[in-house]
Amino acid sequence: MDVYEAVKSRRSVRGFKDEPVKREVLERVLSAAAWSPSGSNIQPWNTYVMTGASLAELKTSAVERVAHGDPWDKRQYEMYPHELKPPYGERRSAFGKERYSALGIAREDWEARQRAAIANWNCFGAPAALFCYIDRDLGLPQWADVGMYLQTIMLLLRAEGLHSCPQMAWSQVRETVAEVLSPPDGLILFCGMSIGYEDPTVSYARTGRAALGETVTFLGD
Repeated sequence: MDVYEAVKSRRSVRGFKDEPVKREVLERVLSAAAWSPSGSNIQPWNTYVMTGASLAELKTSAVERVAHGDPWDKRQYEMYPHELKPPYGERRSAFGKERYSALGIAREDWEARQRAAIANWNCFGAPAALFCYIDRDLGLPQWADVGMYLQTIMLLLRAEGLHSCPQMAWSQVRETVAEVLSPPDGLILFCGMSIGYEDPTVSYARTGRAALGETVTFLGD
């Protein structure tokens, strides 16, 4: 799979088969992803990979917590500004409409929306997941480095025939994750990422992208 195909075929999959992902494949992907760029090569990512019984334990704990209506953990970073100005708010709204329409869920059906959301903490059925932390003392450029690292992982997963779904939703139950992973003090959970083979029976809507002219300006000849 060439790079263009990997980029265009990568998407946030929300339905996985229970087919295991081999440890050597995950090691190969993460070893290559370590070559992702970072300012002054400080490599600010701290990654935990889970499969098998340990992941099943975490899924059960997180799903039960959310299903019981326990309060969210206080976020350690702002996921979105309180008010998303145009065009960002409109893009976010369009995504939500497309996603729930693909699932056949009406806007006013709050219970169905909640059930769909809870699937996040079951990793959408994925047999593998990673959790990416960053040191709380690092700055915005290092958060950007982590984003490039995660994108590299997702593209390498495509090269292996795998799909993924990055999920900041895990930061809402970060204390539950910490009970299983026991990360060192000073680390912030940025996101989780579900990893596995796509279940083709799960319906989805491929969200569009802004026209090139909306986001890119060319100067010169």
